[in-house]
Amino acid sequence: MGKYLMNDRGFTLVEMLLVMLVITVLLLIMIPNVTKNTSVIGDKGCEALLSMVEAQMQAYRLDTGSNVTTIDDLNTSDYLADRFDETTATLNCPNGSVITIDDNKAIASSAGQ
Repeated sequence: MGKYLMNDRGFTLVEMLLVMLVITVLLLIMIPNVTKNTSVIGDKGCEALLSMVEAQMQAYRLDTGSNVTTIDDLNTSDYLADRFDETTATLNCPNGSVITIDDNKAIASSAGQ
């Protein structure tokens, strides 16, 4: 039992520095890739939200027998009320675009348009 404890000395400073170097290199590789893909992630989220709005428009059409005229028609508890921005009463995509209804189709446009 005594000879097992004699080799117990922990990590040296050089070993700790090598671990820190490896972690730093991994972070330097990973961070640019994450920041580069944030716009792609926002665009994919907007596409998913547009699909959800289209599905809710069909549900509205089935429930009421009429087409959705404005996005405000879907701002009820039965449809998309939890997705609307409470302060501006708009439906916003993750990438900052605002969703509107035009020609019975959901469209994402820039907030300034």
